Amino acid sequence: MQLTHVTAAGGGRLAVREAGPPGAPPVVLVHGWAQTGEVWDLPDFHTYAVDLRGHGESDDFGDYRDSAQWAADLKSVLDHTGPATVVGWSYGGLVITDYLRSHGTAGINALVFVSAITEIGRGRPGGETGPVMRAALPAAITDDAALATFCRAMAPALPAATVDKLTAAATAVSHKVRGELFRRDVGSADVLKSVDVPTLVVHGTQDEVVAPAAAEYSAALIPGAELSLYPDTAHAPFLEQPVQFALDLKRVAR
Repeated sequence: MQLTHVTAAGGGRLAVREAGPPGAPPVVLVHGWAQTGEVWDLPDFHTYAVDLRGHGESDDFGDYRDSAQWAADLKSVLDHTGPATVVGWSYGGLVITDYLRSHGTAGINALVFVSAITEIGRGRPGGETGPVMRAALPAAITDDAALATFCRAMAPALPAATVDKLTAAATAVSHKVRGELFRRDVGSADVLKSVDVPTLVVHGTQDEVVAPAAAEYSAALIPGAELSLYPDTAHAPFLEQPVQFALDLKRVAR
């Protein structure tokens, strides 16, 4: 794994973890709320796992409520990688829609939404949450113990060592950044309807962080999207069902 930094609009630096065989399909990986690019492990692909602003090894900078700034962040990564398949987990799906709103599918070969939100705000169907997420907020924004409880509950079948890593990454994110990511109101129906690249929507049927209905909403709006529901799977399909996820990603990555 090679850690590099790209400079985003506004001057902040974003960490990008590059790994995997150089000749394999390039895949940009966008993590979820209060996590980092270290959450991903996809050895069959040439991956570029970004740490979002304020997370992991990236700088804390700019306006976390501005869709255009999130779009600029992802553009800086794609300018570094060249055209790639882009995968967004959880909040990472919202970052992808931010990008699509500003840049369309320029530089994107295919899209994969994984247990993802594509909207945020009260009554937004693309951001419908489940009971684990509702129980965690607002306490998990400022209370590390509540955040640790959330990390255990989001995918209960994961090994304890994996949960410990998720918890360590989450609690390292500042209270300010944790809160700012939720202080947004974004609808994305028009953005989703305009997607013109192959798209896979993956979601666990037992996800209680982001409701499966959010995936159904996105898949119904994106032209030609494939919806793949994983049975007996919670909020982290790529960790809970890594073999199946890698097979599905191979079908769309290009």
